Amino acid sequence: MRRRAPWSHELRAMRDAHRDAVRAARHAHRMEQLERRREHRRWRGPSPAGIAVFLALVQVFGTRAAAYGSTGPHALDQTAYLLLVAGPAALVLRDKLPLFSLFGALVPTVAYFSLDYPDGPGFIAAIVAMFTALAAGFRWLTWLAVATAYTVFVILAPPGYSLARLIIIGVWCVLIAGFGEAARVRGVRYSQMARDRAHQEALARAEEERARKEQQRRQASDERLLIARELHDVIGHHLSLINVQAGVGLHLMDEQPEQARTALAAIKHASAEALKETRAVLAGLNPGEAAPRTPAPGLGDVDRLVAEARGAGLPVTVETVGTPASLPPQVDRAAYRIVQEALTNVRRHAGPDAMATVVIAYGPAEVSILVSDNGTGPARADEGKADGVRAGAGNGIAGMRHRAAAFGGTVEARPRDDGGFEVHARIPLREEQTT
Repeated sequence: MRRRAPWSHELRAMRDAHRDAVRAARHAHRMEQLERRREHRRWRGPSPAGIAVFLALVQVFGTRAAAYGSTGPHALDQTAYLLLVAGPAALVLRDKLPLFSLFGALVPTVAYFSLDYPDGPGFIAAIVAMFTALAAGFRWLTWLAVATAYTVFVILAPPGYSLARLIIIGVWCVLIAGFGEAARVRGVRYSQMARDRAHQEALARAEEERARKEQQRRQASDERLLIARELHDVIGHHLSLINVQAGVGLHLMDEQPEQARTALAAIKHASAEALKETRAVLAGLNPGEAAPRTPAPGLGDVDRLVAEARGAGLPVTVETVGTPASLPPQVDRAAYRIVQEALTNVRRHAGPDAMATVVIAYGPAEVSILVSDNGTGPARADEGKADGVRAGAGNGIAGMRHRAAAFGGTVEARPRDDGGFEVHARIPLREEQTT
């Protein structure tokens, strides 16, 4: 049974992570909508009409109980009942029009007590309206309305009210207004705390969204870089083979047509391999397409690389040091690509008479790859550079270094003291990676 290419697993993992992030965002949005619906349906206390009816009953029956047995010209009559009901009725509009509700409650209250009707809880509606107006932010208008209502009451007070009683009533008005002011300050403080908490939550959500988008951007960038490296290695290797075999075919076409036929067959094979690997790389760009089933290239396929290099006229010797171990697919693929790119560079730059040696060393802590040649190509003209002309001619050595660095490894590319060039890669292994 064939295994999936490891880079396809990486692309699939990136797509899965993106899909999970989208699902999480949708789930959070749905939960937020459900919470809003619950908040909308949550009981927020009695309605203003219910409060008005309740206070009207309290004021009417409470005053009747307080005036039980009283007779005379100041007993409860139809006008008294209307005044006791008018104050609570004004509270129906206390949420939308708090000032209107305040004046609508103060006027019948002042009128009731100025007409010398029996004492009772006929002032409760005025207190509720005053608290509502203060909580709504109408501080000075509320204090002015209370002061005006008290002044009118003092002017219209019945003859039976003494100065001491009027002063006590004034003190109570100030105390009740003070309690309302304290409640307003406390409500403002709680509202500010709620706004700050909502602002912090909004900032946290915005930060999470920014981090999610940044993660998606990094994933997309890593995916593009991975595909670019794969395409560079695949196309560069096979085009190098095609170029060499095409040159051989042109040279031998007239004198040795059979050898030219062999070169053309090698070109056909290399181009077919290039197309197959390119399609496998680009298949990961389509999320709806199944992952490729072709086996992932690894160090076990080095013999195929060597056969292609020999077919292109480059003698290659392969040596294995240590016991070959089963490497993780990503590490195995990176090591294979390093060997592939190094041999491609030898064909390009080492000259026609060069020979290459590939040494693969398996150790308990790392896998080491050494690709060396004895070429006399243009890279030998500049011994002062660390990587010679080979490093500056393209992205091959930089790509090898990136592949090794992804696993904590290193790649050294330098001219040899005795002539030629070498690429030495080391990739560390964790204990759980080897079997």
